[in-house]
Amino acid sequence: MLPDLSPSLTARLRGAFQNAGYDADGVVDVLGPQAHAALGRGEPEAARRASADAGGLGTLIRLFLLGDAEDAAAVRTALDGLDLDEAVGAQLLVRDGDRVRAGLDVRPYGDDEGSWWVIADLDSEQRGGPVPADHVLGVGHASISLARATSRRPVETLLDLGTGCGVQALHASRHARRITATDLSERALRLADATFRLNGIDVELRQGEWFAPLRNRRFDHVVCNPPFVVGPPRVDYVYRDSGLGGDDASALVVRQLPSFLNEGGVGQLLASWLHRRGEDWADRVSRWLPRGVDAWFVQRDVADPALYVGTWLRDAGVDPRSAEGRAKASAWLDWFAEQDVEGIGFGFVTLRRTDAAHPEVVCEDLRHAYDDPLGPESAAWLDRVEWLRTHDADAVLATRFTVPETVLLEEVSAPTEDGWESVVRRLHRTDGPGWQHELDETAARLLAGFRGALPLEDLITLLAYADDVPAEDLARAALPIVRELVRHGMVVPA
Repeated sequence: MLPDLSPSLTARLRGAFQNAGYDADGVVDVLGPQAHAALGRGEPEAARRASADAGGLGTLIRLFLLGDAEDAAAVRTALDGLDLDEAVGAQLLVRDGDRVRAGLDVRPYGDDEGSWWVIADLDSEQRGGPVPADHVLGVGHASISLARATSRRPVETLLDLGTGCGVQALHASRHARRITATDLSERALRLADATFRLNGIDVELRQGEWFAPLRNRRFDHVVCNPPFVVGPPRVDYVYRDSGLGGDDASALVVRQLPSFLNEGGVGQLLASWLHRRGEDWADRVSRWLPRGVDAWFVQRDVADPALYVGTWLRDAGVDPRSAEGRAKASAWLDWFAEQDVEGIGFGFVTLRRTDAAHPEVVCEDLRHAYDDPLGPESAAWLDRVEWLRTHDADAVLATRFTVPETVLLEEVSAPTEDGWESVVRRLHRTDGPGWQHELDETAARLLAGFRGALPLEDLITLLAYADDVPAEDLARAALPIVRELVRHGMVVPA
């Protein structure tokens, strides 16, 4: 039976949560930073103690965030007199003797602009065992990663493909005027609909597989957190398994998404890809692309098959040591061995529909730590790609450049008989993705003149004269370096 959270029920829940202060800030205020951090690590006892004297808000924290059985009268009071029988019938709550427990995961979730509530299914820890096949995942690391990697520039229309519990659509409400959300799972759409109503957000919902419900439609922005788990073609859990073998689910979205974009529209998704013996991953993902698409593939991690299998078994609440876990792991690892899989890559993909004669396709690793969200960087990357496309060699040579304050030149020197000798010069961008580029001495000297006063051509002429080399040769060597640094935001037009 599917959950049935009616409009009147979600309206009363919204009022009760607001009255109790059950939002992202309210929870942190009650728990304090240490107990809140412990709760995020799966250690609930500190939060249980901190919420003991917090009245109705404490009851809601223990009920929905800790999974405790709470006194029915206290829950009714915390929910402003909500009919508990109605809440049980809607699957929001379940009875446990004379107490009640949460039947669904309902938790505050916010960004810098405010707080929402997200409704999803209870995870394996709250259930005390594996999740069912139609499990609707709540706010997880993957969905947060995608939200942080998504551009937030204002758009008219946005599609959240495979919305699940609706997290990406909530974020989209900050910058999109009209939002459409799809999912194959009827259960997911029921919970997403309740999430949107609970937050007062208008979203058009459509049910169907992949892009099937969206024929003849185009959008300014598409976001997608697809069922990207790589492995044999089967469906154990609809939130993560597509039924397609290997990385075919990610390939399908990359191939088909651009045809649902308006000209200049942007698509952003999480994806996984195989690292097969003798094959470069960048060549593999580049083959997925249709024509007329700028693409930026950013690889955030590569997992070995054994670690990958164990991680996803635990994610669903399956103990890898159990008979079920061993059987699933064996079949999964056999499949990887048959396909010559040495690793599984994971990362972000940004696509833009373009009529340019030569679209830009870049695949790069970003496996080092960085603090800033990637969303603003993905938008800026597209801007820089467009600038480079419209500026040929002569136009770049005529441009005055500067080096942002966040870009530093690092030098590593080694001792010699005559003193210290520089062995590495590295340009390091300290914000955004933290890109680094090694430079030779000549390039470092050229960039020292990037102060917005002289065009690149004049700087090259001066440096060529000082070094007694032909300016044409120096320009030929400098242009690809400067273009690469522009693409990474390490030098900018003045």
